[in-house]
Amino acid sequence: MAAHLSYGRVNLNVLREAVRRELREFLDKCAGSKAIVWDEYLTGPFGLIAQYSLLKEHEVEKMFTLKGNRLPAADVKNIIFFVRPRLELMNIIAENVLSEDRRGPTRDFHILFVPRRSLLCEQRLKDLGVLGSFIHREEYSLDLIPFDGDLLSMESEGAFKECYLEGDQTSLYHAAKGLMTLQALYGTIPQIFGKGECARQVANMMIRMKREFTGSQNSIFPVFDNLLLLDRNVDLLTPLATQLTYEGLIDEIYGIQNSYVKLPPEKFAPKKQGDGGKDLPTEAKKLQLNSAEELYAEIRDKNFNAVGSVLSKKAKIISAAFEERHNAKTVGEIKQFVSQLPHMQAARGSLANHTSIAELIKDVTTSEDFFDKLTVEQEFMSGIDTDKVNNYIEDCIAQKHSLIKVLRLVCLQSVCNSGLKQKVLDYYKREILQTYGYEHILTLHNLEKAGLLKPQTGGRNNYPTIRKTLRLWMDDVNEQNPTDISYVYSGYAPLSVRLAQLLSRPGWRSIEEVLRILPGPHFEERQPLPTGLQKKRQPGENRVTLVFFLGGVTFAEIAALRFLSQLEDGGTEYVIATTKLMNGTSWIEALMEKPF
Repeated sequence: MAAHLSYGRVNLNVLREAVRRELREFLDKCAGSKAIVWDEYLTGPFGLIAQYSLLKEHEVEKMFTLKGNRLPAADVKNIIFFVRPRLELMNIIAENVLSEDRRGPTRDFHILFVPRRSLLCEQRLKDLGVLGSFIHREEYSLDLIPFDGDLLSMESEGAFKECYLEGDQTSLYHAAKGLMTLQALYGTIPQIFGKGECARQVANMMIRMKREFTGSQNSIFPVFDNLLLLDRNVDLLTPLATQLTYEGLIDEIYGIQNSYVKLPPEKFAPKKQGDGGKDLPTEAKKLQLNSAEELYAEIRDKNFNAVGSVLSKKAKIISAAFEERHNAKTVGEIKQFVSQLPHMQAARGSLANHTSIAELIKDVTTSEDFFDKLTVEQEFMSGIDTDKVNNYIEDCIAQKHSLIKVLRLVCLQSVCNSGLKQKVLDYYKREILQTYGYEHILTLHNLEKAGLLKPQTGGRNNYPTIRKTLRLWMDDVNEQNPTDISYVYSGYAPLSVRLAQLLSRPGWRSIEEVLRILPGPHFEERQPLPTGLQKKRQPGENRVTLVFFLGGVTFAEIAALRFLSQLEDGGTEYVIATTKLMNGTSWIEALMEKPF
């Protein structure tokens, strides 16, 4: 069991076990020894639900990455392809299968589509003459993957682009299916709230799916009280700003993939006396980041400025604990000390790692450029000089800083000004294309279509009204002992999380005017519960709300929701689900057109 999945009010191990069971059943259908050929993108998400030991128990002897030409030699009876339903992958699979057939003793081929079978893909395999080679062609509905005790993600990398640029609702269908799976395991969610066009679609799909399964009435006592569906395009601002929590900054600087981060190795080299720094490791240091590690759980959601004091306090406690050994006189006392040693050594290792990571981050956050960029972001978010060409952005373009950094800032300015004046927008576009190349014209078009970079229509800027009503900018932020969610961006309160907070109390009726300005409909649906399953809340018992971000969520937003969950008088605990864990950089990257 993964202990870090069961610490919250909702035991997400139940979901993980259900998903693992389905995987075991499929593997057992392919009797005999097996080799799995992986679509590389799936190895990370699968690693969160099934370690190699589980696969080995079911006779998986070899694993390969899906590549063209021949498969590596493997003396196995079954070859199973685990793939996303992508046409370009079908061409590679066909190449693999045909070269295997020429190789000799026949093998059994199987294909597992994640998360859905696709008729187009099967047709492509048929056209390439290999469809008949597959004994089992099945789907594995890995819709929601548990990342932590309060966090689920579909890890659908293209969801935002598909929904907002291509009008493709596949990921919304998967989100609705994932929510139906959750309701099958954790009971019907009595109330659904939503804001945005995609939220409306997902709620409609859920209601339709529920009608289709009327025969099987769910008799599980509901764990969730509310579901809040939020479109990413209701709050385009939050992901563009630089996250300032510990976990958020690790993600901004190094990128966290499927709860792992790769870090520069030199900070983690054991320091030996007198070796003069020889033999430094060259392999990146790979660390897993989740709440299974006590120290990480304590510091990940803090503002980075509050992390140093926690680490130095921990260092004092740990060294005092090691000093205790000198006081151990009797055999019993020595035995007691020895029994605590593994835990103490793990704590010391954990402290060393996070001290090194904090030093790496500090090198970035104390740089002049980081400070200048942050100053500009905070001026935009607090409403200063949003309507004219910004000198810092001009300088970044002139010095050819990273294009993504420039695009994030220009989009942030556009969103904080409800669009840019035509001449300001044209100037930015011209400068960007002349400096970075005209092939980026398609990227600028995508950003405009997604509403991130656009001309101001009707000359009206709604952002000041939204900022004031929702208290999005707070001047006096206590980063060490925060009293408000705005600490995650040192002044800016994520709009998405503010909506969740206000829904909990006093309710959305208090902000009708702002809800009308924000894109897409807002709605409420009730799902009737069978008699006897209505929830009677005990005095002092918190509600549990599942907040589902359609189009992606940042670690800073997750930290802000966790902060609300922990408030003494908050009244609500939050579980977070999303189509993708993302940051401003990975988001803009996903919207960029790759030059051919």
